[in-house]
Amino acid sequence: MTDVAILRETTEFLHEQIPITRAMGVKVESIAGGGLVLTAPLAPNHNHLGTAFGGSLGAIATLAGYGLLWLQLGDRGAHIVVKGSSLRYPHPVRGDIRAVCEAPDAVVLADFKETFAKKGKARIRLVVNIVEDDRVCVEFEGEYVAMK
Repeated sequence: MTDVAILRETTEFLHEQIPITRAMGVKVESIAGGGLVLTAPLAPNHNHLGTAFGGSLGAIATLAGYGLLWLQLGDRGAHIVVKGSSLRYPHPVRGDIRAVCEAPDAVVLADFKETFAKKGKARIRLVVNIVEDDRVCVEFEGEYVAMK
């Protein structure tokens, strides 16, 4: 499958499984280096100040981790949930939203996949940053659980 097809498939998966993502305009921008970048326009996600709404920022950050695991596991039947998370908003987002979830350390990811394959359940912590003009505006850390 080509990268373009994977981007399209992942965007459609998010829209089908989590319908609000369509209304938010969420799209998968890239999957380079094992990481995942989601974007969404400001227009449907703004607050009364004209900046990105905190709830939208939290949702997109959560989705970036979810999407990364969905791609990394390659198991379309896996159930992925967020068990807990923390968010920091050091700067407002004034334009379109760009959530970057870097792939975790290779050893950590390999352990996660191995545990999932053996036990049918595994957990992992992921970091997502929402960036604008090379500045981190939102810092998200989430603990995700994948189950067969």
